[in-house]
Amino acid sequence: MSIREVMIFSRFERFWHWSQMALIFVLLYTGFNVHGYLQTMDFRSAAQWHSYAALALILLWVFAIFWHLTTGAWRNYLPTKKGLWAVARYYAWGIFKGEQHPYRKHLNRKHNPLQALSYLALKLMLFPAVWITGLLYLFYQLWQPYAAADALGWVALIHVAAALAILAFVIIHVYLLTTGESFREHVKPMITGFDKVELTPEEEAYLERDEPNRIR
Repeated sequence: MSIREVMIFSRFERFWHWSQMALIFVLLYTGFNVHGYLQTMDFRSAAQWHSYAALALILLWVFAIFWHLTTGAWRNYLPTKKGLWAVARYYAWGIFKGEQHPYRKHLNRKHNPLQALSYLALKLMLFPAVWITGLLYLFYQLWQPYAAADALGWVALIHVAAALAILAFVIIHVYLLTTGESFREHVKPMITGFDKVELTPEEEAYLERDEPNRIR
């Protein structure tokens, strides 16, 4: 096995990642203004920009889902027990003792078991919760005549709870970028697309022969 720099994040993945990040921050910022936690925008403007950013993010997610399904990239999020405990143990206390990360990226497996599980929960639970409740809130007038009196309150509660959970994920995500290797080394792959990957001799030979632009 050898460790080489390989392009594992495509242009679309990088565009999707940074666009999603920007839109989520806009949603959090405008959402806090809508609820009065921040008072840097008036309610009308905050609500309008919140809706625009939400619709843009939903459109981005639709394209991302299509891309994952057509390219097979969805397999990177399949959870596995293999190595899960070792990675969890590393983040719980091994990282504070200067231990080496127990997981190395593979050509067809970008995320460690804990990342895959976290991203899967984010994409199957939190994001859909925000989509559905946000759309219900946006189009409340269409279903209000058929709803219970407190229905909108429950929709708003679930929407805010899911949004705060996503905020917690963002905070943890940024914190983990400051651990282990340098912050620059963590962020660079999502800018250049290249990251250090453990390759079998067969994978290395294949890349050098058939996809030389993907390997350094």
